[in-house]
Order: sequence, then C-alpha cells, then structure tokens
Amino acid sequence: MNLVDLPPELESFATDAIASGRYRDLSDVLAAGVRLLQRQEEARAAFVASLEEAESESEQFGFCMLDEVDAEMRSIIGKGRRAKA
Repeated sequence: MNLVDLPPELESFATDAIASGRYRDLSDVLAAGVRLLQRQEEARAAFVASLEEAESESEQFGFCMLDEVDAEMRSIIGKGRRAKA
C-alpha cells in the first residue's frame, strides 16, 4: 500500500481509533474510511439515478405541481372524514 500523509487532526483520530482497539492498524482505518466513502458514492449515484428516472417519467407522463397534489389530498381526506360522519 502507498504511504499516506494525513493532516494532524486525522492522524490523531486514526491513532486514537487504533489505540481503542477498534482497528488493527492504519490500513484498517483507511479501508473503513474508503468503504464508507464507497457507500456514500453509491447512495449518491442511486439518488441521481432516481432523479433522472423521475424526470424521464415526468416528461413521458406529465407532472403535478405541489399545490395541486396538496389540494387533491385535502379533498380526499375531507371526503373520507365526511363519509365517517
């Protein structure tokens, strides 16, 4: 593995994590950090893909404005309440 220069605050954090017994060595600390970054990037990519899919659906099927959805939901709730009364 390549040598890594960490800023003092990160080096201190890594040293403390190793001293606490949570990690065997700096390589374990860095691997955990890279795995976390990998999961974050995967989540970001999934979010972007969902936005692109939503945009594609809106272009294909149209879309509703928030105030339209709000008015429709209020109407449905009102009808449900009146039906129970």
